Amino acid sequence: MPHEKYQSCIEACNECAVACTHCASACLEEDDVKMMIRCIALDRDCAAICRTASMLMSADSDFSEEICRLCAEACRACGEECRKHDTKHCRDCADACEYCAEECEKMAAAHAH
Repeated sequence: MPHEKYQSCIEACNECAVACTHCASACLEEDDVKMMIRCIALDRDCAAICRTASMLMSADSDFSEEICRLCAEACRACGEECRKHDTKHCRDCADACEYCAEECEKMAAAHAH
C-alpha cells in the first residue's frame, strides 16, 4: 500500500482534525466567546487542512508534499493561538497541532522531489 509510508502523518492529521473540531466547539461554550474568535477560526481552518492532507496522503497524491507543508503552517498558527488560552481543550489542541506540524514537516522534507 503506497500510503503506508505516510501512516504516522495521516494519523497525526486525523487526530489534529478531531482536536481542532472539538476545541472550536468547546470555545463556543466559553463565557467570553469574543475572546476565542481567532482560536475558533484557526481551529476550523486547521481541521479542514488536516483532513485534506490526510485524504491526499491516503491517495498517494502528487500534492501530498505541498499540502503537508501548508498543513504544518496551519498547525503552527493554530497551536500558537491555542497556547494563549488556559483551557484544557485549547491545551490539548495545541499539543495535537504541534505534533502534527512536526509530522507534516518531516513528511514534506522526506518526500521532496
